[in-house]
Amino acid sequence: MFKVKKQEHINKTFRMPVELVASLEELAAKKEVSLNQLVIQCCAYALAHLADDDS
Repeated sequence: MFKVKKQEHINKTFRMPVELVASLEELAAKKEVSLNQLVIQCCAYALAHLADDDS
């Protein structure tokens, strides 16, 4: 049976270097995705591939 799923979101404000935002905006435009979606994917990838530093 088809069920409509709603993804929950929250608004947060982050301060980022101007150069980083410019690079992200350029990449988002090139890949035809929103800047928000690109940042979400970048953060998710970084968390999934975070080095396990126990030292």
